[in-house]
Amino acid sequence: MENEQQATQKKLDPSQLELPESLPIMPLHGFVFYPGMGFPLQVSSETSKQLIDDVLLGDRMMGMVPSNRPQVSDEDILGPDDLYKIGVVGYLHKLNKAEDGSYQILVSGTKKFAVSEFFGSEPYLKAKVAEVPMEIVDDKKIEALLFNIRDQFQKLVGGTELPQELVATVNTLTNPFYIAYLVTSQLNLKLEMEQELLEITPLQDLLHRVAQELTKRLETVEMSKELQASMKKDMDERQREFFLRQQLQAIRKELGEGDEDKVEVKELKDKIAEKQLTPQAKSVVDKELARLERIPPSSPEYSVSRNYIDWILDLPWMDSTTDTLDLNQAEDDLDHDHYGLKKIKKRILEFLAVRKLKEDIHGPILCFVGPPGVGKTSLGQSIARTMNREFVRIALGGVRDEAEIRGHRRTYIGALPGRIIESLKRAGSNNPVFLLDEIDKLGSDFRGDPSSALLEVLDPEQNSTFTDHYLDIEFDLSKVMFIATANVLDTIPGPLRDRMEVVELSGYTMQEKVAIASRHLLPKQVEAHALQEDDLEMPSETIEALITSYTREAGVRNLERELAAICRGTAAEIARGRSEKMVVTPEGLYDFLGPQRFFSEMKARSWGPGLATGLAWTPVGGQILFIETSKMKGRGGLTLTGKLGDVMKESATAALTYIKSHAADLEVDEDIFSSIDLHVHVPEGAIPKDGPSAGVAMVSSLVSVILGRPVRQDIAMTGEITLRGDVLPVGGIGEKVLAALRAGIRELILPPLNEKDVLEIPEDIREGVLFHYPHTIKEVLEIAMEKAEAEAQG
Repeated sequence: MENEQQATQKKLDPSQLELPESLPIMPLHGFVFYPGMGFPLQVSSETSKQLIDDVLLGDRMMGMVPSNRPQVSDEDILGPDDLYKIGVVGYLHKLNKAEDGSYQILVSGTKKFAVSEFFGSEPYLKAKVAEVPMEIVDDKKIEALLFNIRDQFQKLVGGTELPQELVATVNTLTNPFYIAYLVTSQLNLKLEMEQELLEITPLQDLLHRVAQELTKRLETVEMSKELQASMKKDMDERQREFFLRQQLQAIRKELGEGDEDKVEVKELKDKIAEKQLTPQAKSVVDKELARLERIPPSSPEYSVSRNYIDWILDLPWMDSTTDTLDLNQAEDDLDHDHYGLKKIKKRILEFLAVRKLKEDIHGPILCFVGPPGVGKTSLGQSIARTMNREFVRIALGGVRDEAEIRGHRRTYIGALPGRIIESLKRAGSNNPVFLLDEIDKLGSDFRGDPSSALLEVLDPEQNSTFTDHYLDIEFDLSKVMFIATANVLDTIPGPLRDRMEVVELSGYTMQEKVAIASRHLLPKQVEAHALQEDDLEMPSETIEALITSYTREAGVRNLERELAAICRGTAAEIARGRSEKMVVTPEGLYDFLGPQRFFSEMKARSWGPGLATGLAWTPVGGQILFIETSKMKGRGGLTLTGKLGDVMKESATAALTYIKSHAADLEVDEDIFSSIDLHVHVPEGAIPKDGPSAGVAMVSSLVSVILGRPVRQDIAMTGEITLRGDVLPVGGIGEKVLAALRAGIRELILPPLNEKDVLEIPEDIREGVLFHYPHTIKEVLEIAMEKAEAEAQG
């Protein structure tokens, strides 16, 4: 009976078997099983052996489906998502059980099927399947493709170690699908590509794709043989390195890259020959170019080396612009661009004069310090234009990384030079005007301190050998004119501040603002809003009203914004059909800007004993500061309010101590302090205030409330005090004087040692202002206090 069963099995043609509705699934690891193929498999997992046992007792058919998961073994449990949806029906011909318990089976591929649904998991995966037909079409194109495949496959077998019997097998096969699959199995394709070929249904598409892959494989084999033949004569132990380079060049030539590389290197050599370089830069770039020739273009190091050479060649090592040394023309240009600023203009003209006499002078390093909106940045542009130099602006606000200045070393991926070198490349000359904007706002963190990196840049004795980490070549910065801008000096580190020549810019006076608005700001906004000169007219009194009633600043930024608002309103009127000129009067500002925003602080105060006018400095300009003191019954306590800092609180305490210790000299009853409490308040309590410069005003306010004699309303004061009664100098005198003038005060009390600062204020501003320079607090009180009634009558 068993012999009859085996005889029956031998008579069966597996390809003619009818495909059942479901099949047990045998996962394949790392290869694809094709129809028409037959070969032995070794099965070791218990799940697969159970499947073989069941199939052997049944119709001997199972689904052979490849796994789409990389690096899986027979023991891995695979689910539906781990398998492809197209497979081949395998027919089990023979089973042998090995001594180690594994199965050795002989399987042949019969039909293709598509999985519609996987189901079951124990003891093995099953699937509902549908046959994918392999329709054979008689066509001349099919015959041509088959002929080409047989011919090319014969060449491939002849040029490789594939057995010659494969050629005879391909020639004897009549099923074109079997021919295509047999050839595909010998091409060493990736699993994904083999599965893709299995899933192609139309015969013509399949043969065409197989022919393409066969041609690629044959070209690779032939190229390898040609390379081996061309290199074989040079093969030698001592010439191994030379052989590898020749092989690499041959490959690049086949890829069409060799000629392009030679052209690229030749272009770089020509650029190096034409470029003026320093001896150090020439040596480095020649060495790097020789290294570039040895690096394969496909290597990441190639682009790194090429970028490094490009940076060196793009920098202006010896390229300079010619300075304009006509002092009269330079003075006219500066006066045209900026109103006032005589001190800075004088400094620039002095530099040009010395440059005219001595060409190799180092560029100056200036630091413009002043409130926002006074023209620090635009002044740098004007200086560059006046000197006929390139202008480069580097914004330093918020920079925290030292590499922003010095660059990254080339060992880092994506390394680039710092902003100094990058800006020089952009300028195209080695003597531009560098504007280091907002240098007082540099930060520092774990990435380093940028201000320390600037020490070398801003030192005329060191910057001739400035070295960027990326280039690692010395670059001469001594010809660069560095201009730094800052609002305050306190946040600039001492060593960095010491390297710069500080030039202070005070806020503008009313006259200067009117002139700037008329000459510069208004014409600029008229042009920006597409207006004509005869469309809008603003008399001087209107501009003055705009400045006093709608802006309160040291600079002119807000003034320009308000002028822009007036121009927009004018443009709107013209767009509605207005034809006559718009003449804006002081009263007409309301129509454009709304209600008046600022009022005179002096008029808002009800004057009396205990109120004194001080002067304060802020980063945005000077301002007047009222000190108010009240007395009440108590036990000698002192209360301080107004969000005062520690230094300002100490000034108030020192002022009261001075009054108590000099009560007799000040005609103050010493017993009064034990029966009263004093409260010192500085208005605008939400704004922090600190510093010693309010000491003089605090003494005046305290003495005023104690004696019941008002401080003069038409006088303002500033100065630090000591317990001995001396008046010490303070800073920001220029800004404080302008703040007093804006408030309508034209009599000031200043420390004697600040007289030198007053002399630096333009004479037209000082004109009509009375300055007092008392040495002691007693002298201050004699000037500031209103006379007693008896003295006034006497």
